[in-house]
Amino acid sequence: MFYLTGIIVTFFLAFILVGKKGKTEADRILALWLIATGFHQGFFYLFITGQSYSVPQILGLEMPFPFLHGPFLYLYTASLTNQITRGRVRLLHFLPFLLCYAWIMPFLFAPAEHKVFVYQNKGLGYENLKGIMMVGVILSGIIYVGLSLRLLNRHKRNLRDQFSYAEKINLGWLRYLIFGIGIIWLAVISRQDTAVFSTVVLFVILLGYFGIKQVGIFTQATSSPPEPDSTLETTVADELQKPKYQKSSLDPSTAENIHQALNRAMGERKLFTNPELSLADLAKELHVHPNHLSQVINTYEQKSFYDYINALRIEEFKRVAGQPESQKFTLLGLAHNCGFNSKTSFNRNFKNATGLSPSEYLKQAHILLEG
Repeated sequence: MFYLTGIIVTFFLAFILVGKKGKTEADRILALWLIATGFHQGFFYLFITGQSYSVPQILGLEMPFPFLHGPFLYLYTASLTNQITRGRVRLLHFLPFLLCYAWIMPFLFAPAEHKVFVYQNKGLGYENLKGIMMVGVILSGIIYVGLSLRLLNRHKRNLRDQFSYAEKINLGWLRYLIFGIGIIWLAVISRQDTAVFSTVVLFVILLGYFGIKQVGIFTQATSSPPEPDSTLETTVADELQKPKYQKSSLDPSTAENIHQALNRAMGERKLFTNPELSLADLAKELHVHPNHLSQVINTYEQKSFYDYINALRIEEFKRVAGQPESQKFTLLGLAHNCGFNSKTSFNRNFKNATGLSPSEYLKQAHILLEG
C-alpha cells in the first residue's frame, strides 16, 4: 500500500503540472521527471508483488530507468537557474539511458520463461551486466548531484553581482531537491531495493508538499509575479550568456568616470537606502550598462554588488546611530532606514563586516536606542 501511494502521488503531481496554465520549461521538465519516476515505481511495485511474472514481457524494462533521474535533476536545476543549454545538446544527457536499452535488447526479446528464471534467480547468468550497470548508476548519481550543486553555487555567485538583497530569492527549494536525490543515491549504493524505493516514495510525498507551498511550481503562475523573481530571470540569464567581462568594451577612462559617478550617487543621493536596489536599477540611475557597472564595482571596490551595497548600508547605520536625533528610533527601524529589509539580513551582514552583532557594537560605542 505504501508503494502504491507513492505511485498515485507521483502521477497526481505530474497531472497537476501537465494541466497547469502558463507552464515554464522547468515545469515541463519536472512533469516528465515525475512521469518517469511514476513508471519506475510502478515496475518495482509489480515486481515486489509478483505481478510482473504474470506479464513477463515487461521484465527488464525498468533496468535503464535509474539513468534518467540524474539528467532530469540537472536539467531541472539548470532551467530554474536560467543556465540550461538550448537546442538538442541537452538530449545527450539521456544517451546512457538509450544505450542501456540497446545493450539489454537481447534480454528484452528473450523467451518469457528465460526472463522469469533470471529474475527469480537474482540475475543468474547476467552478473557482469548487473555489476557494470550498478557502477554506471552510482557514477551517474554522483556526477549529476555534483553538477547540479555546481549550477546552484554558480547561480548564487551571480545573484550577489545582481542584487543587494537575498531574502526574496529563495534557493531552498533547489537545495532540498538536490540533497534529497543525494540521499536516494546513498540508498542506491546500499543496493537495497526496498530502501531505495521507500526513500523515493517519501521524497515524492515531500516534493508534493513543498512544491505546493512553492509559488509557481504546482500552483498557477500569477499574472504579475514579484519583481525580484522576474528581474532574476532576465539579468542572470544575460550575465551567463558570455564569460564575465570577456571582450569588454569598457576602457580605463570610462571606468574611472563610472566609479566617480557611483561614489557621488552613493554619497549624495544614498541610493543604497532602497531595500530592493538591484544592479539594473542602479545602472539605470547612472545611465550606464549593467555589465560595465558590475565590472567597475568588482574592479574598484573588490566586492560583489551585494557586498558593496550592504557595506554602504552598514557604514550609514554606524554614522547615523551616533546622532542625537536617531535616539528615537529602534535598532531595526534605523536599520530599515539604511536599506536593510529584514532583521536577519541586517544582523548577518553587520556581523560579517564588523565581527560584532549590532547590539554589541552599540554597547561598545555607548549608543542607546529605543527598545
